[in-house]
Amino acid sequence: MYNKASAKAEEFINHEEILKTIEYAEENKNNKELLREILEKAKLEKGLNHRDASVLLLSEDEEINQEMYALARKIKEDHYGSRIVLFAPLYLSNYCINGCVYCPYHAKNKNIRRKKLTQDEIRQEVIALQDMGHKRLALELGEDPVNNPIDYVLESIDTIYSIKHENGQIRRVNVNIAATTVENYKKLKDAGIGTYILFQETYNKKSYEELHPTGPKHNYDYHTEAMDRAMEAGIDDVGIGVLFGLETYKYEFAGLLMHAEHLEARFGVGPHTISVPRIQPGDDIDPSDFKNQLADDIFEKLIALIRISVPYTGMIISTRESQKVRERALELGVSQISGGSRTSVGGYAEEEKKEDNSAQFELADNRTLEEIVDWLIELGYIPSFCTACYREGRTGDRFMQLCKSGQILNCCQPNALMTLKEYLLDYGSDISKDLGQKLIDEELQKIPNEIVKRKAKEYIEEMETVGKRDFRF
Repeated sequence: MYNKASAKAEEFINHEEILKTIEYAEENKNNKELLREILEKAKLEKGLNHRDASVLLLSEDEEINQEMYALARKIKEDHYGSRIVLFAPLYLSNYCINGCVYCPYHAKNKNIRRKKLTQDEIRQEVIALQDMGHKRLALELGEDPVNNPIDYVLESIDTIYSIKHENGQIRRVNVNIAATTVENYKKLKDAGIGTYILFQETYNKKSYEELHPTGPKHNYDYHTEAMDRAMEAGIDDVGIGVLFGLETYKYEFAGLLMHAEHLEARFGVGPHTISVPRIQPGDDIDPSDFKNQLADDIFEKLIALIRISVPYTGMIISTRESQKVRERALELGVSQISGGSRTSVGGYAEEEKKEDNSAQFELADNRTLEEIVDWLIELGYIPSFCTACYREGRTGDRFMQLCKSGQILNCCQPNALMTLKEYLLDYGSDISKDLGQKLIDEELQKIPNEIVKRKAKEYIEEMETVGKRDFRF
């Protein structure tokens, strides 16, 4: 037996334990007494381990399931309130040497157009994103050491942070690049990235190797250990996820939670975010070719149970999903969404022509950022462009301590309202301004700390009367 605190991820997330977990869940899915016991444990809002959560996942008891959904909503409200953080992906390059069978960027695809943005093109894309109102980006690149070396990524990050157009500013750059070395992760840390994001795709090693037949990504152990190397390098905000549909949802759910448990055991801090992408159509990719496609009702249950099992983590859903699916996901646990997205290389400064065809996958939600903001406000959420925790050093275990204790609300609520006010002043339509100001006035009154409430009101007034920006607690 190994020490959990020192075990490697690929040892901790082991195949036999996942199979035993699924077997245990199948045996107990109708055990009302155990289901009730697990629910009571979950109500403490300290999370659930992968075994307990898997039992709830397979529960067929409608009463238990409805209580579970209600609890997910409560935990979401208790930890994240009504704030929804907004971001946009920026694809820098789709050159890739891997053979991933679910991604149109795979090396054998000669139909898709290969593109790589120059630094001047990145500047134009960032200005376009700033003019929409975005403050937070997620960089996306294929794996290609020749076309996409780490120096290109670092130069691009520096370019993005350097651009200040009118009142626009990208304040947090998250990075989704292939598994790399501790040395390269240190370089990303020094470049000032926010979260390092990498999806496992699948935790089933056999399936993983079949799905990644060629290229460096074929190495399951190296890929699975990426977060360990990133955290060893000092990146303390990491984001994990699987691509639902590649393997059975029971298997992936257990593996995902075990990965979160591993990070918590080894580094004292779990994943900053968990993403929940599903396979979508791409250039030469047909989701129906994959036998483990996920129905909406199971997808919703997974989201609710991730929220219950890992209460502190941010949960992300992208424009891969439709407005209807995203609305339900927001209710059950998601706290971050993309808006006005492009999955082509570039495409913000000037929309890509259809024949150029550099997109990774088709979007299901094509609304503009403004439409997303108005929609969120009408649903009663606070659209947030906040990056304060990252910029104030509240990352890793410092963020988690505040989040787990509930103290983070003292910072996040006023920061969200102030960034919403910035957006309304600089980019909002008259309709958005009317909707948003009413929400801000209502939500300011809910801030329990009178000093914070007063200061937030003063800052918001200065934004309007003096033109100052970037206030934060």
